[in-house]
Amino acid sequence: MAIVSATLLVIFVLSALLLMVVVLMQDEQGEGLGGLFGGGSSTPFGSRSGNVLTKITSILGAVFILTSLGLAWSNRTPESGDVLGAARRQEAAGEKSLDWWKTEQESVKPAGELPDSAPPAPSK
Repeated sequence: MAIVSATLLVIFVLSALLLMVVVLMQDEQGEGLGGLFGGGSSTPFGSRSGNVLTKITSILGAVFILTSLGLAWSNRTPESGDVLGAARRQEAAGEKSLDWWKTEQESVKPAGELPDSAPPAPSK
């Protein structure tokens, strides 16, 4: 699986770099947002006659998206994310306290007892 992940990562980086270069090489054919909404062509989504750069851009965009999905799939965690089940198994096995934010001294003391570092109560 590591070979597949490394190959996908190389393809991902190459496609990203090539996509940036090809997009920067294209000339501005529309009028920005005005050309997007105002048109300039009789078809609803613009003219379909693209040059080689627009076709390469669409192919590289598809490769970029597919490799990003492949990387996400190949690098996912093997477990289904059952955090509660893992916590129950850890507690049943008698391991340390699940309260990771508490120190060992705080987790051992009874609930009614104040910790050593607590300031004394104000007297009136």
